Amino acid sequence: MLSRLAQERATGVLTRERGVLYLVEGQVVHAESPATPGLDVLLTTRGALGSDGWWEAVSEAGADRRVGRFLVDSGRLTAGALELCHLGALYDAAFFTLGPSSGPARFRYGVAHWIGPVRPVSVDAVERETLRRRDLLHRIWPEPGTDTEPLVRTGRAVDATLPPRQRTVLDQVDGERTASDISLVLGRPGFHTLVDLRRLAAAGIVTTRSPTIASGPVPTGSVESRSMASGSIASGLAECGPDGARTPEAPATPLSPVSTVVAQAAEAAQASADPDVALLRRLRDALEAL
Repeated sequence: MLSRLAQERATGVLTRERGVLYLVEGQVVHAESPATPGLDVLLTTRGALGSDGWWEAVSEAGADRRVGRFLVDSGRLTAGALELCHLGALYDAAFFTLGPSSGPARFRYGVAHWIGPVRPVSVDAVERETLRRRDLLHRIWPEPGTDTEPLVRTGRAVDATLPPRQRTVLDQVDGERTASDISLVLGRPGFHTLVDLRRLAAAGIVTTRSPTIASGPVPTGSVESRSMASGSIASGLAECGPDGARTPEAPATPLSPVSTVVAQAAEAAQASADPDVALLRRLRDALEAL
């Protein structure tokens, strides 16, 4: 749809599940997403503009859709500063808006945003940047759960050389906040927060909050009862220590290839107080394959 709208040189707003894109004559002129702070937050949080100045501009020029022009003409921002901040906010919101979605996309012709013209960006440029960012996140850490789920610390010691920006993000991880929550608290672009969180996850410092698993009797002959001497795999990982490694009892029946992988991964995890990320991923992949 976006490519077709660009070819049509359409003007209006494209609405998707996680945000909106405003187009003028087939070019993207503004973007917003609840997953990342808007232009107003980015400007006022960083001190580039006072909140009073922002709301005055909205009040004086919002109806005419010339808020950006007012900020420059009134001397509150230079043209270059506005353009730089606006482009950053646009690409950031577009990244979330154009992400995978199960909801429909809708376009309303003729709708314009009150910020007014700043600097249009081609649809091709927005799509290229969105794909580049997706690829970067995947190369840092291929698990997308850290982008949307509540986050917790793993308890792993934090190296003294941890960059200040990552440390600031880590300070906001409390078991309840998601990446978007952290971005809003810090007034920081959402994509930058995703990068920091994926790097923390790759370092084994942060992970997604595990869902509560209801306890109950394990059916006879299940993989868990055959592959571990006591409890579930999850409890085995939690209870093992440097001197507390346990060896699973020999199964009564031959294990399947997947069960063998699970048993081997569980045994190796029990033998270490700090199992590495690759090992945990192997264990998870084996469980998902059952």
